[in-house]
Amino acid sequence: MSTSTTAEATRESSRVALITCHLFPSLWDDDFPLRDALRARGVTVDVVRWDDMAADWPSYDAAILRSPWDYVARRDDFVAWAYKVPRLLNPAPVVEWNTDKRYLHELAAAGVPITPTTYVGPGEVWNPPSDGEWVVKPTISAGSQDTGRYALPAQLAAAEAHVARLTAAGRTAMIQPYLSAVDTAGETALLYFPDASGKLTFSHAARKGPMLTATGGGAIDPGSEDISARTPSPDELETASKVLAAIPSRFPNLLYARIDVIPGPDGTPLLVELELTEPSLFLLTAPSAATRLAEAIIARL
Repeated sequence: MSTSTTAEATRESSRVALITCHLFPSLWDDDFPLRDALRARGVTVDVVRWDDMAADWPSYDAAILRSPWDYVARRDDFVAWAYKVPRLLNPAPVVEWNTDKRYLHELAAAGVPITPTTYVGPGEVWNPPSDGEWVVKPTISAGSQDTGRYALPAQLAAAEAHVARLTAAGRTAMIQPYLSAVDTAGETALLYFPDASGKLTFSHAARKGPMLTATGGGAIDPGSEDISARTPSPDELETASKVLAAIPSRFPNLLYARIDVIPGPDGTPLLVELELTEPSLFLLTAPSAATRLAEAIIARL
């Protein structure tokens, strides 16, 4: 049997689970192109909730995390579940590390330019700055849940109450300066998928418009984001390269990475978030991206 015939037979006998949650039982619509690209190549694709007790995870040749966005309140359960799923992409150790934004501290220590961040854990006291605009959010969140923007000193009491509310619930708060460039330039999300050798390579980028347009916390509907295709600048690509180089070596063979950057006060792109667990991949903004990702998945079956 020829190599091409063997590969075709492998695809047609393969089963892949695209993992979601009860909020998006048929997937988030941005993942439809990936589902369709895999099916077009003969792969059987099931859409499965991460907490589906009836799911037969060992029966899948790969399980791909896509939109399990209700895990935040049950993050420990989510991580424990991930360790029980064979052939999970990206795998459980990545999930454990990347679902707590304290990973930014590790990346900053490795030389990545990040948004300056202060962490306040349970039992700790926040010493707020005297002025400026600041973002308060928990280190474990998705979809900008429980995130607020505050102008100090006018909204100091509200900002302090937000931090206190998070820490009283046993959560760690993170406080960052609001980067005003997001109101004009927006946020750039750079997507990386494996090339033929398995190395993460730039695929496409998207512009995300501002979301925190008013003070206060709460969940933000992913569909409210203003998303469009974008060509990243050389400086943004350079920052992204530094981020990729700083990803701990214990996490090889990643299936995807999304690197979100915003220009800092001096114009240098600063890392806002490195998403290796369940990011929107903005496949609808780049027609060939789903094909590239599908081929990368098939190469691992």
